[in-house]
Amino acid sequence: MAVRLDELAVPVIAAPMAGGASTPELVAAVNAAGGLGFLAAGYRTAAAMVEQVDRTREVTDRPFGVNLFVPAAPGDAAAVAAYRERLRPEAELHGVALPEAVGPDRDDWDAKIAALLAGPVPVVSYTFGLPAAEEARALRAAGTVQVGTVTTPEEARRAEAAGMDALCVQGPEAGGHRATHGVADRPGDLPLLELLAAVRAVTALPLVAAGGLSDGPAVAAALRAGAVAVQLGTALLRADEAGTSAAHRAALTEFETTTVTRAFTGRPARGLRNAFIDRYGPFAPAAYPEVHHLTQPLRAAATRRGDTAAMHLWAGTGHRAARGGPAAELVARLWGEARAAGR
Repeated sequence: MAVRLDELAVPVIAAPMAGGASTPELVAAVNAAGGLGFLAAGYRTAAAMVEQVDRTREVTDRPFGVNLFVPAAPGDAAAVAAYRERLRPEAELHGVALPEAVGPDRDDWDAKIAALLAGPVPVVSYTFGLPAAEEARALRAAGTVQVGTVTTPEEARRAEAAGMDALCVQGPEAGGHRATHGVADRPGDLPLLELLAAVRAVTALPLVAAGGLSDGPAVAAALRAGAVAVQLGTALLRADEAGTSAAHRAALTEFETTTVTRAFTGRPARGLRNAFIDRYGPFAPAAYPEVHHLTQPLRAAATRRGDTAAMHLWAGTGHRAARGGPAAELVARLWGEARAAGR
C-alpha cells in the first residue's frame, strides 16, 4: 500500500540531513514515534545509499523515505578558481591541500535512480530540482511516492507538472541548504506560514511544512496553515540517534545567530554564523557542487579540530530550542505540545 503523508499517525517527518546527521537509527526512532523517517542520499554513492537502505530495513519495518540531490549545471570555473585563491592562505594555515581543479558532478544520480527502481523504497523526495519525466514515471510505476521540495509557488507549479505526489514547502527559516531549483537563484524571504498560503493558492497537492519548526506551537501553526505534516531537521540534530558531531551539538546551544551563506558549498545554506562565514561568504561564487568539493578538505580538517569558527554548522532559526535525548521522545513531546497548542 502506498504511503499517504496525510495519514501519518503522527504528522512529523524527519528531514533528510546530508553529511551524516541522518542515520538508519534516527529513521527507525521517528518511525517508532508514528512519524516518517528519511535517509539522505546526497553526497553518497549509490552503493552507500543502498547500504543505508538495507540497514534501515533491518531496524524498522515501517515505511521510510530517501532524499536525492538533483544534479546542477556547471558553475563558473573562473569564479571557482578565484575563490580557491582566496581560500589558499586558510588552507596553508591549517596544513590543508585544496583540490587543484574541481568540476561539477551528478552525485551518482543515474546509479541511484537505477538502484531505487531495482529496490524501491516507499517515498523518494528531491532537493535542488526535479527528476526527468521518464524517471518520475518509472518510480511511480514502481510504487514510490514522490515529493518535490519547493521554495516558491513557481517551483510548486513545476513540481506538480512533473508528477510529484506531494510537496515539501521549505521556508527561509530552515537550516542547511535552501532547496532552490537553480544554483544562482536568490532565495525568497517569505516566512514559512505565508509561503504555505502562497503555494496552496497554486496547487492542491498535500503540503509538508519545513523551516524553523522547533516547538509545539510552531508545529501547530504550520498544520493549521494547511500542511498535512511538518518536517523537522534542526530539532533532531541533538537526538541520541543523530549522527551530528559533538562540536556541532555543543555549538547549537552556544551560538546565538544563524545566517544564510554560500561560503561552504556555493549554494545558499543557513548555518550558525561563524568567522569562516564572515570572512569568505561575501566572495563565494554561486557554483555547486564545485565550491562544496573545494572547501571539503577545509571543513573536514575543522571538524577534526572541533573548530566551530571554521566548521559548517547547519542550523535553522530555532536551533536554541533543539534538545537532546531519544528521538522518539523528542517527537512525542513536540506532538504533545502541538496538540496542546490547538492543533
